[in-house]
Amino acid sequence: MGFGGGALVASPLSRQLLSMYDDNYDPGNSASVAGGGALVALFLTLGIGYFVIMMFGVFNIRVPADGWKPDGFDPATVKRKSLVTTASVSAANAIKTPQFWCLWVVLLCNVTAGIGILEQASPMIQDFFRGADGKSTVAVAAASGFVGLLSIFNMAGRFAWSSTSDIIGRKPIYAMYLGVGIIAYFLLATVGHHSTVIFVLLAAVILSFYGGGFATVPAYLRDLFGTYQVGAIHGRLLTAWSVAGVAGPLIINGFLDREGKPGTLTAEAYRPALFTMVGVLALGFVANLLIRPVAARFHQQTTEKTVEASK
Repeated sequence: MGFGGGALVASPLSRQLLSMYDDNYDPGNSASVAGGGALVALFLTLGIGYFVIMMFGVFNIRVPADGWKPDGFDPATVKRKSLVTTASVSAANAIKTPQFWCLWVVLLCNVTAGIGILEQASPMIQDFFRGADGKSTVAVAAASGFVGLLSIFNMAGRFAWSSTSDIIGRKPIYAMYLGVGIIAYFLLATVGHHSTVIFVLLAAVILSFYGGGFATVPAYLRDLFGTYQVGAIHGRLLTAWSVAGVAGPLIINGFLDREGKPGTLTAEAYRPALFTMVGVLALGFVANLLIRPVAARFHQQTTEKTVEASK
């Protein structure tokens, strides 16, 4: 879900819907498995619901009129920033710039790291706190609550960190996402198993950066490429999110599958995957440092913009 609250809303909703479509499914039992017909009905129900919500947006959201600005806003008072352009770049030209591909790598790395935690959150917290008898000190219900908590931080990060980027700038905020994320992942791998409080706090910070990074990237694109075709440019950049959706679980599961089954492991089994995420974030950190203002040769000429806008 686009606001980051999917695990908080969609997961319990899906379980309740499955119980409606399959009398043998128990939404309160994590080991309960619904039948194939119930799953088909679930996806159809969710698809119809998403379609209705999206069509509501299609018919109600409009582009502001030319020259519109909020009451009391004076563009002359806005401080010029080196990475915030007043020019415009087309989608076709944007993908020819090194800035686009650096930002593509930044988003890829940030999302990969976030999904790496979110995808294994429930078994991970149980495995990190396993006693000498092999039993986890974290109950299944508590682990499910942990997933919901991460969803809240994912959602809150989209509001808090993206708003912070308006003050300190996009490049510095991504340096924070990636730089502090490196530290958080390292600490999670080395000392996260000592305390559930430390573990939860570190995981929550990582997920807040995941949400913040996803929410901040449209503004980063606008700063670099202008508003001319920023929606189309954003669509192309989201291919990084798609790749990360595959890469994150593959990295984590690739390491864990060699150790056993998540939910039956220990903290030590997760360390290689977590240290790999440190490297992934370091790559993104370097890519963010390399971002510079877009060269003038990629800017749209005024006459080109006028002709295109009139079509």
